[in-house]
Amino acid sequence: MNHVFPAPAKLNLFLHVVGRRADGYHLLQSLFRFIDRADEVHLELRDDGAVTRALDLPGVPEAEDLTVRAARLLQAYAPPGAGVAVRLEKRLPMGGGLGGGSSDAATVLLALNRLWNVNLSRAQLQALALQLGADVPVFVFGQTAFAEGVGEILRTAAAPPAWYVVLTPPEHVATASIFAAPELTRDTPPLKIAPFSAGMGRNDLEPVVVGRYPEVARHLAWLAQFGEARMTGSGACVFASFGTEDAARDVFRQLPGSMCGFVARGLDRHPLYDFCAG
Repeated sequence: MNHVFPAPAKLNLFLHVVGRRADGYHLLQSLFRFIDRADEVHLELRDDGAVTRALDLPGVPEAEDLTVRAARLLQAYAPPGAGVAVRLEKRLPMGGGLGGGSSDAATVLLALNRLWNVNLSRAQLQALALQLGADVPVFVFGQTAFAEGVGEILRTAAAPPAWYVVLTPPEHVATASIFAAPELTRDTPPLKIAPFSAGMGRNDLEPVVVGRYPEVARHLAWLAQFGEARMTGSGACVFASFGTEDAARDVFRQLPGSMCGFVARGLDRHPLYDFCAG
């Protein structure tokens, strides 16, 4: 039987780089919010203990695929013989800052936690998620979140109802190169309290990306005509927030033919929030 689950995108409503650890990892503060644009994760259960990928993902070897790695991590806690074939339907751009790969991995953890009757707690799944990448735990956490550390220290936060126009420049931004950029500001003063407004911050990575990727700069400048526009994550996608769906779609209708994007609604919870024991 084929089981289908959503892997929603995230937006960083702001992203501050507040320092750097001795091991080179950057210390961040960010406000994560999910939106209702998602990849689809198809899971076909197997009883032979095999974890396989049913469809190749261009540029991603199976051994490096986060969905396969997630399934194999969780398999250590599953009944003998538990296996799965994973197939992705990608709707989120790779290298876009929307967290698609991290979300796909988290959806595998959340869904197989239920399908394999593993029943790990949310905290246990978040610990597994961190082994896959710094952005994966927030998708298991499953709520609008204020993140600190490398992104793994999470607290529930609030964001007002919103619709977003998200533009997807035709760029694949390499996260590592942006964090390694000499021009990156790494000393933004940390917020002492969880933010009460997304407008409190900015994206410290944005000036670096805009300076290196003209298409990101062009999309950002176009969207900024209609309100505060910002890049998400390490790019390349940019977004602006609107109070109603009509307002967002009115802006989207004006999008030039040379640009692509979508309209999405902000979510307070991940669609699979209830798939772990608490």
